[in-house]
Amino acid sequence: MPSLRTVTLASLALLASAVLAGCYARGGAGWPLGFCMLVPWLLALQQCRHWSTVLGYACLMALAYTVAVFAWLGYALGQYTGMGEAGGLACLMLAAPLFQPQFLVFALARHVVMRRAGATAAALVAPAAWVATEWLLPRLLDDTPGYGLYPSPLLRQGAAVGGAAGLTLLLLLANEGWAAVLRARHQRWRAQVAPLLLAVTGPLLLAAYGALAGPAAPAATAKPVRLALVQANITDYEGLRRQQGTAAVVRQVLDTHFVMSRAAVQQHHAQALVWSETIYPTTLGHPKSSAGAALDEEILAAVADLGVPLLLGTYDRDSAGEYNAAALLQPDTGVQGYYRKTRLFPLTEYVPAWLDGALVRRWLPWTGSWQAGNGARVFPLKLGDGREIVFQPLICLDDVDTTLALEGARLGAQLIVSMSNDAWFTAYPEGARLHQTVAAFRSIETGLPQVRVTTNGYSAAFDAGGAMLAASSMGTATLVVADVVPGGMAVTPLVRWGNWVGPAACIVLLALVVMTWLRVAERGLLTATGLAATPVAAPALPLQLGLPPLPPAARLAVVLLRAVAGASVLALGLALWRDPPLRSNTLAQLRFLAAGYLLPQAAAWCVLRAYPGRLCVAVPAHGGGLLGRCYRARLRLRRRIWDRPCCKLVLLPLALALAVPAFILHQNIVFGSALGEYDSLGLAAYLQGLALWWGAWACGVLLCAATLRLAIEVAALLVAAARPDQAASARYWLERGGALLLYLGLPAALLLRVYAA
Repeated sequence: MPSLRTVTLASLALLASAVLAGCYARGGAGWPLGFCMLVPWLLALQQCRHWSTVLGYACLMALAYTVAVFAWLGYALGQYTGMGEAGGLACLMLAAPLFQPQFLVFALARHVVMRRAGATAAALVAPAAWVATEWLLPRLLDDTPGYGLYPSPLLRQGAAVGGAAGLTLLLLLANEGWAAVLRARHQRWRAQVAPLLLAVTGPLLLAAYGALAGPAAPAATAKPVRLALVQANITDYEGLRRQQGTAAVVRQVLDTHFVMSRAAVQQHHAQALVWSETIYPTTLGHPKSSAGAALDEEILAAVADLGVPLLLGTYDRDSAGEYNAAALLQPDTGVQGYYRKTRLFPLTEYVPAWLDGALVRRWLPWTGSWQAGNGARVFPLKLGDGREIVFQPLICLDDVDTTLALEGARLGAQLIVSMSNDAWFTAYPEGARLHQTVAAFRSIETGLPQVRVTTNGYSAAFDAGGAMLAASSMGTATLVVADVVPGGMAVTPLVRWGNWVGPAACIVLLALVVMTWLRVAERGLLTATGLAATPVAAPALPLQLGLPPLPPAARLAVVLLRAVAGASVLALGLALWRDPPLRSNTLAQLRFLAAGYLLPQAAAWCVLRAYPGRLCVAVPAHGGGLLGRCYRARLRLRRRIWDRPCCKLVLLPLALALAVPAFILHQNIVFGSALGEYDSLGLAAYLQGLALWWGAWACGVLLCAATLRLAIEVAALLVAAARPDQAASARYWLERGGALLLYLGLPAALLLRVYAA
């Protein structure tokens, strides 16, 4: 049983992490706290010896985090359901482990891996378990700590690559790094190098990407479209109905929106109008009564009179039931189509089929019965100047779904139009602010601008990088008018690859579980058959196998950095395959490789230089299974000069068989002579052209070398598994064959292509 001192220190650590998390979630200048907010809790977990204690600390941290960051949600739920602020907060606190289950999975995974494989492996596995849990388990708000980086215009651009989940992963790794730095504070300075590098790698990677890539650029020929968002500040429909009656309330809502819309068109020259979610509280186009039909005709007549398209929140219905919907109205053709909300809020908008019933409806009379839509849709917004802007509508909780926005971008959307009724956050504006922050990330991830209208705040317009162009305050009747440049030219990596961080984390965790199970099964089989006691003759190996390995933290840093570098090369290859225009954008390729490949490789080299004479991977002289045989076979090889990165990436692209003849041929075709660009534009332009040409070939050589490396490693692994005694010789011939293919095969392929052309 933990001592009183241990419990007191752990409680203070939980409180400190909760306070840091609360300050971080409130945005502003507190965003750097995200890289260290969990450090006190991690240090407390380090002292736990039993899984039940770890689970208890995880539940308490989920509770403290919920209160510090989401207390407003409990208050709003209490007010909405009528149980009061205290009752709503109490219910949210009781549900904290279900509301934030990632804390439990993270802590347990960290504890198990640390006991079996050490702190280094735990620092890698636990963050992966966190983001995998967020992706797998359905959660109320789909919140993740990565959203807290929105106040940093530089770092938030990393969401274009890995989404908010990618930002969360880097935040967690940084927290693990700072916790390791504090644990090693009494050791020699070299013991702190690798943890410190792990702590700063995430921010540096995000800053490098933000500086090199920047926000997605709009089409060069795109003209802005002026959109007007009507925030009428009419809330508490139920209270108004009881006081005035339904007809009077609908009349007030429509008249207010007609007046504000007319001002937007006549005074601000708006080209399109957007009203908020469910602002027309009946089924537009499918009237339930003659009075409803008259109101529909009045809205259509108003749109025709204004002469601009209108997107408004309303209801839709069919044989399955009613839907929370958005309707697009054109001045000349009327209703163009409906989008039905996909992500419904549990209980308030729908009840899951397994829970629905007369008893639940009687106990919870405020529960809804809407049907869910069938996914992303896009619509053409026909403007008065003849242009058509393709946009994707999102309603309320839809804008927290990354996948939904990505699907809209793939359907050709040039603009995101989101609408929400955040009136239940009137007394708790922190909830409305966080909702708007989450919605802004859909623009960063897709590279599309966005306009977002709410009933009484906050309404705003964002550019393709998530920067706010115009905004309203809470609790005011106002127009938000913004000139938005339609996107669609630049496609972000996340649009190409999908929301990949969560699935990738699941695959990594599954692979680790399978490898662990196979290792345990192999050990049990050897023990059962008596082979485990059979001595294994140690082969004569090079001297370098006797060298000491790197410290665990340094090994983790090198492995992570090299994994990032390899993943960047793979990502570039996939991007070039799926995006043909990128193949001619040499500058974008070089920027991506500089941030994703060269920077991590340089950082890994610095770590290795801090520990000279040590191996990155501890390789036993014998045994070690399949991987041990592969590593020993690789270490037997003598490294030749052509294996150096300088030869592959610098000299080879400049060799006569590659870049120089192609560049001279390009000069003759474009400028009329081998020095045509020099004669026309000067030496600087000529050298810049040569550098870009070399850069294009360097990217190509790197991709070819990476492909060959993958093939060599797979083939060597198969030989080591099938013929262990031939692993060394097979590795030798595979490496030499790969070098021949790279240094001779590429020039031959180029010459063949030129000859065929």
